[in-house]
Amino acid sequence: MPASQSLDSFDRAILAILQKDNTTPQRVIGEAVNLSAPAVQRRIKRMEETGIIRANVVLVDPAKVGHPITLFVEVEVESERAELIDAAKRSFVAVPEVQQCYYVTGDADFILVVTVATMADYEALTRRLFFENNNVKRFRTFVAMDRVKVGLEVPLG
Repeated sequence: MPASQSLDSFDRAILAILQKDNTTPQRVIGEAVNLSAPAVQRRIKRMEETGIIRANVVLVDPAKVGHPITLFVEVEVESERAELIDAAKRSFVAVPEVQQCYYVTGDADFILVVTVATMADYEALTRRLFFENNNVKRFRTFVAMDRVKVGLEVPLG
């Protein structure tokens, strides 16, 4: 059974609260959804164990910690052989500046979201990730001018 079908209205309400602030005390969540704190705790634990809740993280403003430049990079590879695609995925995952990586359909094979301190840092990154990789055919970069909306909140409607 897909995880979404195993979520009841209490689980969805708990997730909605945690997605906004995962430091909300279980007692406060319980009051908001009409459950006891231990019941909330059991539900959260179950959702963590089943992978519905993947992590508890802090969202950091990149500009305030010295990484003011956000870039979107389309990457096209020469060969889509499984082992080469897997190697590309591993190389992108290993780089901390790559915030998100998507294997996609269309003209590009990957879309990356990258954050760097300077364009010189990005140039160095392109040399390591793209120019030194024989399987990268081309890449195209888009520089974000403004972070209008950034979030990872999943609609639970």
